Amino acid sequence: MALTALPTAPAYAADSPLAVLLDLAAQATGPDEDEQRDDAQTAAAHHIYQAYPHTFAVVLEVLDWQGYPAWTDDTGRRFEPSAVAWLDGGLWLHHTLHISEADGARDVLTLIVPCTCGHGYVDIHLDTEDALIDILDELRPTHGRSPHTDTPVDCHSIPAALPRLIR
Repeated sequence: MALTALPTAPAYAADSPLAVLLDLAAQATGPDEDEQRDDAQTAAAHHIYQAYPHTFAVVLEVLDWQGYPAWTDDTGRRFEPSAVAWLDGGLWLHHTLHISEADGARDVLTLIVPCTCGHGYVDIHLDTEDALIDILDELRPTHGRSPHTDTPVDCHSIPAALPRLIR
């Protein structure tokens, strides 16, 4: 297959809709970090109002969420903007939108619970309000702590040395 040279001049008028669209795309930078934080807070609040109307929506407001912009770690893995809400007693709620070509965007809500051993946290993916109520029933006897077991991944999913994110 022979390679063809790219045209040196555009094959469209300078004021055509295509020219305008290409210029707009070249100027588009996407949301800045503040907009990403705000969008993450809004998405988290919207999700809990829709999916958790009898639990989280009763105790959390939009301003209870702290938004964080997208970031890339040292290995090049990209993390979408997210928001966290402090629930007290060492518990956190984390929300992000998982975006993929196959699924589009879907809400991912995680309850982050301190372990009874005091050396780590357990992250619990939440699917429904009924599942949350079951989890809260299990946490009640330990006052909001996850019972420690000796399984290898019990409370080591999130190190205990998390930075304080409270305002």
